[in-house]
Amino acid sequence: MDDPKEGEQDATEAAPPAFRAAVDALRAARLRPQIEIDPTKAPRRLAPFAYALEATVVDGDEDLADGRLVLLHDPAGHDAWQGSFRLVTLVRAELEPEMAADPLLPEVCWSWLTGALQARGLSCGEPSGTVTRAASHYFGGLAQRPAASQIEIRASWTPREGLGGVPDTAAHLASWCDLLAQVAGLPPAAPGDASVVTLPQRRGPQTR
Repeated sequence: MDDPKEGEQDATEAAPPAFRAAVDALRAARLRPQIEIDPTKAPRRLAPFAYALEATVVDGDEDLADGRLVLLHDPAGHDAWQGSFRLVTLVRAELEPEMAADPLLPEVCWSWLTGALQARGLSCGEPSGTVTRAASHYFGGLAQRPAASQIEIRASWTPREGLGGVPDTAAHLASWCDLLAQVAGLPPAAPGDASVVTLPQRRGPQTR
């Protein structure tokens, strides 16, 4: 099987300097220890240049949440993005039944994304996305499994470009990891920040 790190390295070597700098910042970012992150194969049809990461929030042997973050770059600019860079994300986590039944859950989860960016002083353009919750019920040979609920956040936004036309991708990655941790039910990374409400951690059969 091909090594995704090697493939992504080859792809970025031929990319414009602004994209290479943005990817280098992602690779060098320091994240909280509960989040395991690795490069993965990036989509090829969304933009001329792309780089992707996948992450899992881990507590012991249990996965609490997972996600994918994709950096897209079109040197010619993109009308829909209103810029030359775009970040695309997917975040998923299991929910406690009482949380899944909350009618305001989609709005709250979307506010976590925008709030994570604002908390790090990041501005973005053209944000869009969906929040989906799903419930699974098991029957027949699987009837002994408890019902399960899941939240899924799909979103994209245009990061503001700085010097040399390069966005602060490391800060955007950190804010994305803040969102992952929040969805997973981890406490805020900043000491004393009690204003952040997180999902209660689900202790189910899901293991790594």
